[in-house]
Amino acid sequence: MSHAVYGLPPVDLAETPDTALQVSPVIVGSSRLEDVPDASLEGATVYAPAGTIERRYVLAHALRALAPGARLTALAPKDRGGARLAKELAGFGCVPSDMPKRHHRICTVARPPEPAGLGVAIDEGGPRHIDNLALCTQPGIFSWDRLDPGTALLMHRLPALKGRGVDLGCGLGLLGRAVLVSSAVTEIILIDLDRRAIEMAKRNVSDPRARIVWGDLRAASGLPTGLDFAVSNPPFHDGGGEDQALGKIFIQRAADSLRSGGTLWLVANAHLPYEATLRERFRSVETVAQEGGYKVFEARR
Repeated sequence: MSHAVYGLPPVDLAETPDTALQVSPVIVGSSRLEDVPDASLEGATVYAPAGTIERRYVLAHALRALAPGARLTALAPKDRGGARLAKELAGFGCVPSDMPKRHHRICTVARPPEPAGLGVAIDEGGPRHIDNLALCTQPGIFSWDRLDPGTALLMHRLPALKGRGVDLGCGLGLLGRAVLVSSAVTEIILIDLDRRAIEMAKRNVSDPRARIVWGDLRAASGLPTGLDFAVSNPPFHDGGGEDQALGKIFIQRAADSLRSGGTLWLVANAHLPYEATLRERFRSVETVAQEGGYKVFEARR
């Protein structure tokens, strides 16, 4: 391989070869950056994530995979980590150029013979205690270092479910684990867009009744049907901005997957206007709980 690209950088800001290997964990079917051999790349382009720990992890792996002297182009919006890119790359022993363009910072560096501090920055996740729960987690995954209060509220309100179901946007697998407490559940399919979440969910949910799938719920094909239940804490951010359409897509996918009489248990921030979409796709909708800025819905198909 000669070039790797992480994410989808704007084409007018960073050109990448058509043959570049995609290594973003949130593009289904991409390769793992962690698996690219040391010093094997002739070039890399990174559309850097906003989270500091996650961004340093990606930059460190990209530098590790580059041949000495090979060039890395890293870019990000100025208010989402771009303003810190040059300093972070300098911390790895690089001498970056730093150019502003279209509210982004674009840094280009040559990989030094011996980059500094890569081993410290590369932490691929492992066991961690989160609110007394022993979980495998990794920076960059939603709510990777804390129990999300919406998820906690839904877990508290879930009844003992039964039959076959799905967890739409499973994250680390917390809702799946809560569902599997019921011995009447015969199968649950956990689906998430983030490959890292899928890898951690496989460690966190060892029950043989669970099937864990890397998939993009924005695509309608390949979803299970005839299910008895669905659970979800859907995302409502995409690329840093609020996107209410994401939650509405999750509601539609749940409705398509459920049998007549099947139920969706969904939690969402209270300000999100999901009631209309729920009533369009489900026969009955009940607000089961509203507290702490969140709502829990039970919707029956």
